[in-house]
Amino acid sequence: MDRHQLLDHEDCWVGWVQTDAGLAGGWHHHGMRDSYIYVLRGTVTIQYGPAGRERVTAVAGDFIFNPARMVHREITGPDEPAELFVVRVGTGPQNVNVDGPDVA
Repeated sequence: MDRHQLLDHEDCWVGWVQTDAGLAGGWHHHGMRDSYIYVLRGTVTIQYGPAGRERVTAVAGDFIFNPARMVHREITGPDEPAELFVVRVGTGPQNVNVDGPDVA
């Protein structure tokens, strides 16, 4: 994963992210920060929910909203890297790694 911070001011963080094709990230959340993600290139799936059974897939031109404290992971499509523009609004840590989503 290649991540570049473009802005970090008070309660707003803006960045550009590129991930390799076929990459599955680790489980995490972004504390008290809502995340707004615009897919510039490729395909990305956000896996979340009880036991990670829910997912949303976005392609170039789509927006994804991840609410604060939502445990999730990103999975890049198998055919090409994904390139994302990310805005996080809120306070606290940018990233909190966890073992996985609740089993409930």
